[in-house]
Amino acid sequence: MASGILIVDKPAGWTSMDVCAKLRGIFHEKRVGHGGTLDPMATGVLPVFMGRATRAVEFAEKSDKEYVAGLKLGVITNTQDTSGEVLEERPVSIAGGELEAALEKFRGDLLQVPPMYSAIKINGKKLYELARKGREVERPARPVTIKCLEIVDQQGDSLYTIRVRCSKGTYIRTLCHDLGQALDCGGCMASLRRTMAAGFTLEDAVTLEQVQAAEDPAALLLPVDRLFPDRKKLVLPSAVEKKIRNGMTAVLPELDQGEYRVYSQDGTFLAVCRAKGGKLTTVKSFFEV
Repeated sequence: MASGILIVDKPAGWTSMDVCAKLRGIFHEKRVGHGGTLDPMATGVLPVFMGRATRAVEFAEKSDKEYVAGLKLGVITNTQDTSGEVLEERPVSIAGGELEAALEKFRGDLLQVPPMYSAIKINGKKLYELARKGREVERPARPVTIKCLEIVDQQGDSLYTIRVRCSKGTYIRTLCHDLGQALDCGGCMASLRRTMAAGFTLEDAVTLEQVQAAEDPAALLLPVDRLFPDRKKLVLPSAVEKKIRNGMTAVLPELDQGEYRVYSQDGTFLAVCRAKGGKLTTVKSFFEV
């Protein structure tokens, strides 16, 4: 049975769930999930988890992401990107340094109001469903962190390429919209390519065409422990391994406090475990049962 992580370079026009459905058919595996939604117009790094590895999706979703985005100034749309209806067009006249000064305001911790065209639920209703009916509701601002925000390139007076590294839950569409508001000319997102998610980059990614053409698609899967390079490696004695496999707490008084990648004597990745007070408990197990 297929188990592991496939880093897909998602094509434009596909939803993240479309990709999962396609891979479900290729791998003949019902347990398929992704680690962070990409809008249909977006491309790039989409970590997809197969089989027992789907237990790691929650860790991937919490991770930082990095994007290269097109920032289109002078245009405001209802979706905050160029796929939507144009609501307003304004002239763009930005003096040198104005955009950089605006970017500085958005670096670090900030509160971001999510867009109406999103899957966030308010009172049990998805925002995009309300938006399609022409309704707009108040959305509470959510804390996000922009760890890197820089200009990569400029194409004319109103189109820029920016690089963004950010925390979970950051909407790049909204960032582009808000930058336009800060510059008093309006703005939206013209393109989006995710270059990093869950520590994986485009160098790790394969296209759907490559997966379909592969003689053995399972050979493209990365082991699930690749998701946890920041945890120390711990190889368990057989007696302790048995306890972990049975969901028990193991007493290891000499072990430093913290989380570990835990392996069996034969190198099988078993679990992410937490050591505290000389006791080792399982955070999430990954061995087949």
